[in-house]
Amino acid sequence: MEFCVSLYLLLAVCGCVTGVTTVLFGFGGGFVVVPLLYRLLSASNASGSVVGQSAMQIAVATSTCVMIFGALLATWRHQRAGTVDWASVRPLLGPIAAGAVLGVFVATVVKSEWLRWAFAAYLALTILDCWLRPGFLAQTAGSQHRHGRLANVLSGLVIGWVAALLGVGGSVMTVPLMRRRGIEMTRATAMANPLSLPVALAGTVTYVALSAHSPLSPGGWHLGYIDIRAAAVLVAGSWIGIRAASQWIGRIPDKVHAKVYLGLLIMVLLAMVTT
Repeated sequence: MEFCVSLYLLLAVCGCVTGVTTVLFGFGGGFVVVPLLYRLLSASNASGSVVGQSAMQIAVATSTCVMIFGALLATWRHQRAGTVDWASVRPLLGPIAAGAVLGVFVATVVKSEWLRWAFAAYLALTILDCWLRPGFLAQTAGSQHRHGRLANVLSGLVIGWVAALLGVGGSVMTVPLMRRRGIEMTRATAMANPLSLPVALAGTVTYVALSAHSPLSPGGWHLGYIDIRAAAVLVAGSWIGIRAASQWIGRIPDKVHAKVYLGLLIMVLLAMVTT
């Protein structure tokens, strides 16, 4: 991937946005990085080239790698603020990691265009679910409840599979899930960060392992489908964004928090379908 200086500056700015949305809304890596990298790769490489044909896979793999840093730092920030409910997080960690490995295998064999439209379709369904299903935009006092082990395992497997397949960290599933369990937005978005870690770690390790047998040979600064230079710039930008946004943890009213989250999902969907 040959980017000029201005495009790397754009990546840094978007990395900063990623950091802000990661710490405040539980997502950012996938919903900002995947559409951005897909557009840049498609614009800077011929459609018939190896990179052009695998633009979505590179975007998803690089996003998954960047997610490790963002999820770790955002989790630490939320832990310091006391907003992470580890009792709700721990039962989902293992199943999400297992689902993530399956998702990576699927992502490496499907066509890039199919992956793009799967990403857009999933976003659209999530937006409709959050808008129409009671419990997301407004919470009922005293409605918090926990689910059994089987429900957690099945939920985790699906979340990990979809998240790694689309490179989105699982937040688009975990936040609505936690809202339906009666958890306020601050804690729901806080828990999305540690729940993104197994997706990021399992996904990145699997992408690297598969790179030995990958037909993709884009040249230097790539590790299989992962673009190392783009990932480094995005990580630097996200560090700045997370530091800047951490002061707002717990200060956004619940209803406003939920509406802004939904609005951000709509913006990302529009970016994907108009590419």
